[in-house]
Amino acid sequence: MKQGVRVNRREFIRTGAAAGLLAAGAAPALAAGTTTAAGPAVIPARVKPIVIASANGNKFKNGGRRTCVAEAFKRITAGEDVLDAVIAGVNIVEQDPLDNTVGYGGLPNADGVVQLDACCMHGPKRQAGAVACIEGVRTPSLVAKAVMEQTDHHLLVGKGAQEFARHLGFKIEDDLNTEGSRALWLEWKRQIDPLHYLDPAKRMAAMERARRGMLAAGRIDPRHYHGTINCDGINATGEICGVTTTSGLAFKIPGRVGDSAILGAGLYVDTEAGAAGSTGRGEANLYNLSCHRIVDDLRRGMHPKDAGMEMLRRIRANTVEKRLLNSQGNPNFYVNFYILARNGDYAGVSMYSSFLGLPIEYAVCDQNGPRLMPVDSLLGEPPKDLP
Repeated sequence: MKQGVRVNRREFIRTGAAAGLLAAGAAPALAAGTTTAAGPAVIPARVKPIVIASANGNKFKNGGRRTCVAEAFKRITAGEDVLDAVIAGVNIVEQDPLDNTVGYGGLPNADGVVQLDACCMHGPKRQAGAVACIEGVRTPSLVAKAVMEQTDHHLLVGKGAQEFARHLGFKIEDDLNTEGSRALWLEWKRQIDPLHYLDPAKRMAAMERARRGMLAAGRIDPRHYHGTINCDGINATGEICGVTTTSGLAFKIPGRVGDSAILGAGLYVDTEAGAAGSTGRGEANLYNLSCHRIVDDLRRGMHPKDAGMEMLRRIRANTVEKRLLNSQGNPNFYVNFYILARNGDYAGVSMYSSFLGLPIEYAVCDQNGPRLMPVDSLLGEPPKDLP
């Protein structure tokens, strides 16, 4: 036997393990946030920064130079915190009186009062905050962020949310209606026979007929019927954050809270998997906890488009009440998802491909600039008995 260098057992094991890791160099990096005996997890490979949002994220500028997605992308690529960037983006829409789906000038509830919901999630910090039925604050997304950062809670509602905002120095206004939103409310109100208050079922039917009549007449922008903006972004190191803010369903019952303020329903973010946000019928997302399930499917390796379509199929299967079905036995409502995976893949999906003859789109901004893109739809064109 040749004479060689003596190596003890512990060193043999350590050097052998190192060689094994080198030999497996092509293996994927560990998921962010995990640890090994040797120390912190491997930092994920760099991804191309991107921001996605509902279509109004690339329409309104509030008199400025950039839309929501363009502003958020500029800030992300300048090194700002991703959540700060996407909230700065939606603040543009919240404060723009021309968008009556969120914030200032959002369409009011049945009593003519603008009540707002918002939620935000910081992927890397594993933190979240939300407000619901808050009145008098144009930027509920910023109040949701304050709930996340300055309380031990995830959700504040109604008067308590307003008082919390007041104590932090937010401006509280008596009325967030604009002349336009108030005029639309008055027109809707005049179409409701007061006698319907005696029969809740008939009253709800009258409310819905009035809403749809105003849509058909062009008095309400069809894209703003279910008013919301969702915006999600990722930076070059794979940090993901998201925010959703809304004035809710036009002329809703006072006190109604939709999915936008509820973690897992209208927004969910997990920095190890991705983000999902939604617009459309909030009750469908509340029942199915849609965005949480989509992100879980991303975690299992599904592409954003596939994860979104799977959720739409689940909503379709769970919609069985006759009042919620159209002539073809499918949902008579719209749900849209905006989905961003940890590797930078993204998708926009919807139950149907158009609304009142207009294609349903979503907003994207990356190194190629801001743009609108058509959604992928589960059921294609809606039937004639659906707007």
